[in-house]
Amino acid sequence: MTGTRYDSGVTAPIASFRDRIAACVAARRALLVPGAANALSARIIADLGFEAVYVTGAGVTNMYLGLPDMGFLSLTQLAEHTAAIRDAVTLPIIVDADTGFGNALNVHHTVRVLERAGANAIQIEDQVSPKRCGHFAGKDVIPVGEMLGKIHAAVDARTSADLLIIARTDARAVDGFQAAVDRASAYIESGADITFVEAPESLDEMRRIPQLLAVPQIVNMVVGGKTPIVDASELSAMGFAIVLYANAALQGAILGMQNALRELKERGRLDESSASLVSFAERQRLVQKPLYDEMEGKYARKNEDEGK
Repeated sequence: MTGTRYDSGVTAPIASFRDRIAACVAARRALLVPGAANALSARIIADLGFEAVYVTGAGVTNMYLGLPDMGFLSLTQLAEHTAAIRDAVTLPIIVDADTGFGNALNVHHTVRVLERAGANAIQIEDQVSPKRCGHFAGKDVIPVGEMLGKIHAAVDARTSADLLIIARTDARAVDGFQAAVDRASAYIESGADITFVEAPESLDEMRRIPQLLAVPQIVNMVVGGKTPIVDASELSAMGFAIVLYANAALQGAILGMQNALRELKERGRLDESSASLVSFAERQRLVQKPLYDEMEGKYARKNEDEGK
């Protein structure tokens, strides 16, 4: 317990997320980063000992709005979720900011807002707005020059040099693999700290990405998507710095909810013997009920002492 925050399973942070990524690159060890659609899922990620959390635009859109990942989420909604997750965990937070919510000026504002909300890294992509999930059909990308302006704006907007700017390209599905690599290379020249070639479609393409690009790289493992699923150890050996499982927790949560509610519908009751439910006590632990009990007692004692 530190101050007023309880972070079971959180790895002690080092100087900055930038330093952590650099250390991983030097050691050829990729960070395995799950996505969180809300603060509770971020707590579970921290509790299990992961080293960073990804605020997934798709996951927040699905969980909060009940809508597909097609550009429905607003900056205000994303910032509120980021701030709630920052208050819940001390892990580094990567925030998926989609297209930056507009042009270069909007991107500048987006970076300022999300940095204040607690982001350690902000991801901007080059899709035409409204964007789509990186593994959906029907994507299109903006001109390279327009994206370069967005990256310059993002770099200028940050108030801390430790904030990482991630530039994602979705050009693989539109113009092919080499066009995507060429875009990522241009984004690096414009100041991107990390690049993210979304949805490579073969192991060969995956192996080539870290070899062809000079900054740390992200690979996104989308279960059921276009990219082959590969063990984190092999992705580390390929040279990736970050392995995302952006919506694995959400997909697991959906299955868990379906199983619990199906059992309720079929049996007409649920109790603690059900394999579909976590215990009441475990739910309270994850939301820090013991901490708040302790705080309540502390402040009650202070009131009593001051009232004497």
